[in-house]
Amino acid sequence: MTLFFNPFSRSRGGDAWFRVGLASSFPNITGEDEDNIAHARPCGTDAERTPSCKVLQVPKEDSSRASEVRLSESGAPCEPGSLRDQVLVFQYKGKFHAINQASKIHLIRKYVQECPHSSYPLSDGAPFDIEDFGVVLSSGITCPKHGWSFDLITGRGDRGNYRLQVWETELRPVEADGGEAGDREVWVRRKQRIG
Repeated sequence: MTLFFNPFSRSRGGDAWFRVGLASSFPNITGEDEDNIAHARPCGTDAERTPSCKVLQVPKEDSSRASEVRLSESGAPCEPGSLRDQVLVFQYKGKFHAINQASKIHLIRKYVQECPHSSYPLSDGAPFDIEDFGVVLSSGITCPKHGWSFDLITGRGDRGNYRLQVWETELRPVEADGGEAGDREVWVRRKQRIG
């Protein structure tokens, strides 16, 4: 059986890129304060304190309908409801990351497994460097509910065969007015499956 790939076919609506905001609107988390991701930090030259992340509700059918979710001081979503289809976007040490807000964690052998930590919001988690003898290999996030850690690049967990869904991020030049000179926009989409 031969399968042909059509490069001109339309991508699924749920896998399309969507704009999150200006890169300058995200404080750069350095990890020195050891606080959670949602904690307000100084952003830009005017030292205005803003939340260090954005959480968006992204429907699986159409990612263009993504809407921002307000967070409480603790980092949990203000509106009651499910964490399903939510993406957490933040900047850690100059690199943008987008991960599932905790709705599902994939078990490598089984396709989908409910999150082992009862869908605790990772916006309350803390980012860290994954090091080996002082050499930074990657970045990770620790869930404060149960202490499990996940690699922000691969999504692999430190215990068992659990994997957190990682989203693709891209920085694009600002096309319209409203951004600072040289500012860029953060765009996100679900990671594409190959094959």
